[in-house]
Amino acid sequence: MATIQPTAGELEPPHPDVALVERVRGGDVSAYDELVRKYERQLFRIAQHITQNREDAEDVMQDAFLKAYEKLEQFQGNSKFYTWLVRIAVNESLMRLRKRRSGRMVSLDEDVETEEGSVPRDLADWDPDPEQNYSQTELAEILRKTIQGLPPGFRVVFTLRDVDGLSTEETAETLGLSVPAVKSRLLRARLQLRERLSRYFKRRKASTTSGGSK
Repeated sequence: MATIQPTAGELEPPHPDVALVERVRGGDVSAYDELVRKYERQLFRIAQHITQNREDAEDVMQDAFLKAYEKLEQFQGNSKFYTWLVRIAVNESLMRLRKRRSGRMVSLDEDVETEEGSVPRDLADWDPDPEQNYSQTELAEILRKTIQGLPPGFRVVFTLRDVDGLSTEETAETLGLSVPAVKSRLLRARLQLRERLSRYFKRRKASTTSGGSK
């Protein structure tokens, strides 16, 4: 049975997940239940950001955990278990998108044209202090809806890097992209978000102003 080997010269103690994986490989199914409980919320959040559908996200999460369990012998410990698990969930999410779009391929290398263009130009200024005008709950909902409007390839990178907190290197490894490619997509996603949010705040501000002047 394959075992997870530490990197030569590694000084840091092994991640706790390594011990759990080894227990699962030894036949302790309850150890896998621990891994599921540990990461199910993060996996669901990622899947929902990508698929934009709660039912699909639930299915993706379950399929990802099942596939990871079936392929656990392929995990060599060269990356974090969570990173390996996220890669499976992202692939499952993209497959679900492809099926939903009747076979239309969704590629991370595809520049999807939107009404704003694939890369925003002439960015509008931020509202001076949107926190003064909106509650944290409302801001969170505005951001969630704005993220939904991103092209799938940008949305995946933004979700992993800025929402889920993976490093640039981990995001690149998870998606099978180069680090420069991740940085490029992340920049485009942030620019599109900034432009979309700026337009939203400007529209809301204009609407409030005109409503108050009547």
